[in-house]
Amino acid sequence: MLKSLIIRMINRYQARGGERRFNVACNFTPSCSEYMKQAIEHHGVLTGVKLGWRRLCRCNDRHCIERKQDPVPKVLDYE
Repeated sequence: MLKSLIIRMINRYQARGGERRFNVACNFTPSCSEYMKQAIEHHGVLTGVKLGWRRLCRCNDRHCIERKQDPVPKVLDYE
């Protein structure tokens, strides 16, 4: 239930313009919202949100020239 609620919130954010709406650009591919959505779908709510939060903290480097590939890890070190 919580998982589907968070996924719906992310989908709504993306549908309403996502990063463009706040005039920021993600430094990664996939975008931070898509990364969090994939992380939650693959690893569950707690781990997915934790991974997504860490990703958000690394994003929005103003000096970044090109987007970096940073996919969701399929297997975590502690799994």
